[in-house]
Amino acid sequence: MRKSILLILILFICSPFMAFAGGDEASFGIGTLINIAGSLAFFIFGMKMMSEGIQRAAGSQMRNILRSMTKNRFLGVFTGFLITALVQSSSATTVMTVSFVNAGLLSLIESAGVMMGANIGTTVTGWIIAILGFKIKLSAYSIPLFAIGVPLMFSKVGKRKYWGEFLIGFAILFLGLSYLKNSVPDLGGEALAFVESWARFGIFSRILFVMVGALVTVIVQSSSAAMAITLTLVYAGWLPLEVAAAMVLGENIGTTITAELASIIGNTASKRSARIHSLFNIIGVFWMVLLLPWVIEFLTTFVENFTGIFESNAKIKTSDLDQTNTINTYILAAFHTTFNILNVALLIGFVPWLIKMSIKTVKEKAGEDSVDTLKFINAANRTPELATVELQKEVARYGEITTRMLGFSKQLLNSSEDKEKLMLITKLKKYEDITDKFEKEITEYITNLSDKEMTHKTSIRLRSFFNICNDMERIGDIFYQFAKSMENKINRKIYFIPEQRNQLNELFAIVEKSFDEMNYNLNLDSYDSATLTKCYELEDETNIQRNTMRKYNQEKIGTENYDANAAMIFTNMFSSLERIGDHIVNINESVAGEI
Repeated sequence: MRKSILLILILFICSPFMAFAGGDEASFGIGTLINIAGSLAFFIFGMKMMSEGIQRAAGSQMRNILRSMTKNRFLGVFTGFLITALVQSSSATTVMTVSFVNAGLLSLIESAGVMMGANIGTTVTGWIIAILGFKIKLSAYSIPLFAIGVPLMFSKVGKRKYWGEFLIGFAILFLGLSYLKNSVPDLGGEALAFVESWARFGIFSRILFVMVGALVTVIVQSSSAAMAITLTLVYAGWLPLEVAAAMVLGENIGTTITAELASIIGNTASKRSARIHSLFNIIGVFWMVLLLPWVIEFLTTFVENFTGIFESNAKIKTSDLDQTNTINTYILAAFHTTFNILNVALLIGFVPWLIKMSIKTVKEKAGEDSVDTLKFINAANRTPELATVELQKEVARYGEITTRMLGFSKQLLNSSEDKEKLMLITKLKKYEDITDKFEKEITEYITNLSDKEMTHKTSIRLRSFFNICNDMERIGDIFYQFAKSMENKINRKIYFIPEQRNQLNELFAIVEKSFDEMNYNLNLDSYDSATLTKCYELEDETNIQRNTMRKYNQEKIGTENYDANAAMIFTNMFSSLERIGDHIVNINESVAGEI
């Protein structure tokens, strides 16, 4: 409902620039607006379905490409172009990039290259619309796509289903574009005269239409949809080329809002990545606004000459092509591509400066590295496939925070200062609260994601995260019970003999190795490469040590100088550490997908 209202609102906002003064009300009324809004909604829905389908079908491969092919900014540009050309959405690429920066998987310099490449990749959409959208009856091509896509969508094989969604989305996009073209009434002369009356003020008019283009993109939340509107109006003869080009520049600014929104509740690094994208686009628009008339003049000559050669070789009659409007759409698509390529070529050498500016304009958030707050996941809207990247980093961080409780507990056991002991008990209580909070917030996040459609592999991964968090929370509880046992021991003036303390330290050393193995697995790039051999070996060591301590305790209890109260606390402690070892095994098995 909200999206439909926005689509209609955009048309009303832009109608002064689309309509004509004193025109025929019957030829452009509320019915026409509704038809245009419906056609645009169809186009956006198709693009969304197509983009999400390919992300689900090939999401892991695209994530691997993004993580492995961004070693420098130049390779990052190619990566950004490739992914955006595949998913037909620069917004999807920029949101994915911001998420990776948020999760610490990409640096700012790597993300800058990807963002630049995404700007070039999104120009592919303009060419598809210009070449296919106005010369070919797209609705005729949609039917075969439906014929292939629908059976695939009902397939039980996950990837086939999502490839089917991709094809159906593509078919709907074609239909939406076809309806959009047919919905715009033929008001060419009057509309053009009205728009030209606003375009007589040189650079000020260009700035005005840059703002209109930005507003259109912000409202429809899709630069591709905004580009489709602009190309359609050019083809219908409503917009002169220079005005349309200025709107395209504005659309480049408007699309940055997606990355900014994606980062708004992320960490400082993700905000800086989004800011680099905004600075890059704004700077590019600034210099192109100044050169716009000359660039359009050059591209007009080039495209007209190229099109003339093509028509001559193909023996196509000019009268059959509706030449002027068709060529104008080619010129606009060429302008979009030329602008983005030139902007990348000019600014790629200034990436370090863009990073410095992003750091200056986005200050470090107070308390961001606080141990008691989530760092990588937030309430932003993510596809489950994309969210797993941030979840994996957050769960790994959860493991590292829980591991600190082991160090505090060992220090508490061996401390001889009452003041230090009380401080450590307080700290263990605080960390137990943190583990409870992390478990609650992460599992709520996973629960919200579970309502969305996802691949079988993603579903298994989310279940693994859920189980891991449950075991982490139990470990936190056990460490707190360990602290309570120590507090009871201190209050009652109960002391361990050296042998008890030494055996507990030996068990701590084994459990510490288990934590190291757990954290190693949690920090793997892919859980698929996790192994359990060492984990099970350490579990056996833990059980052997536990059995040795139990036997020792049973033999010693009742003998002289062996305190029964100390023996009970000793039993609670080694049993607690052994239970922690069991939960660590569960975590490793969840990582390996065996739970």
